[in-house]
Amino acid sequence: MTAYIIRRLLYAILIVILVSMVVFILIRMLPGDPIEILMSQAEIQAAMGGGGDPEELAAHFAQLRYDLGLDRPLPIQFANWLFDMLRGDFGRSIIRGFDIMSEMGTRMAVTLFLGIIAFIVSNIIGIVLGVISAIRRGKIADTIVTSLANVGNAVPAFLIAILMIYVFGFLLEWLPIFGYQLPWRGNPGLSIRQSIMPVFVMALGPLAGTARQTRSSVLEVLNEDHVRTAWAKGMREKTVIFRHVLKNSLMPIITLQGAMLRMIFGGSAIVETIFVIPGVGQMMVASMLSNDYPVIQAVTVILTLVAVLSNLLVDLLFGWVDPRISYA
Repeated sequence: MTAYIIRRLLYAILIVILVSMVVFILIRMLPGDPIEILMSQAEIQAAMGGGGDPEELAAHFAQLRYDLGLDRPLPIQFANWLFDMLRGDFGRSIIRGFDIMSEMGTRMAVTLFLGIIAFIVSNIIGIVLGVISAIRRGKIADTIVTSLANVGNAVPAFLIAILMIYVFGFLLEWLPIFGYQLPWRGNPGLSIRQSIMPVFVMALGPLAGTARQTRSSVLEVLNEDHVRTAWAKGMREKTVIFRHVLKNSLMPIITLQGAMLRMIFGGSAIVETIFVIPGVGQMMVASMLSNDYPVIQAVTVILTLVAVLSNLLVDLLFGWVDPRISYA
């Protein structure tokens, strides 16, 4: 087991480096340049203030480009960034000047807190609804759950977010429509109210997918011989479902959870932008709009690590559910 985990972690490092290389090249192929954006802002401010020498501004930003190493060949830029990143130094934001590691630590706490809650909610409710739908196949409960799951998979997250803001924020005025603070850093009651809509939006898609997968898996296991034998022995429904059906249905459900976890954290960019939540997703969107290279690269590394580690966690859970699986 230990050798398997070490091997997978080494693969994870390789994947992170390869993804970082691709992103490093692609973002520099996009139109726009962070130094030019800074120059434009400075020139506008100088013009509005009635001062500022264009030649001095050009010299200043040329020096800034040199200091940041953006005038060097791309392979050298990537090697320098990779070496610093492996030492835990993601550098500073070109546009806003903040230390990326420090800023990301603060924002990651928000993204992780909301994402983990959404993941737990989607799993608990999704599995329960999937089991109910399977054991009540063809009845009204099955129809309702299947319909809601289809809607949850089909409707875009941003549309659900906008509708919730309009209904619960503007019409009913029950929930705050923007901002977020962690419960241990301020008012816990306000934090709970601020988290309801974002968590619901993040959890809806994974919840629907989990419910559909659970229903399919449970229906398949219900037709197996050992389950029919348990029914024939006169066991209670609860005993049959939990002891014989649910555990044997977990493999496909667990397989799906790696993708669901990536969906939640990947979709945090949309949710955090709409609800103005100071998380990693919002930082990613802001940095992409301004071509802030170091921030984009840092967030990409973190999201890639989440994807790789979620796959590793799923593989380890396979061994817990099915002891026959060997990690040679």
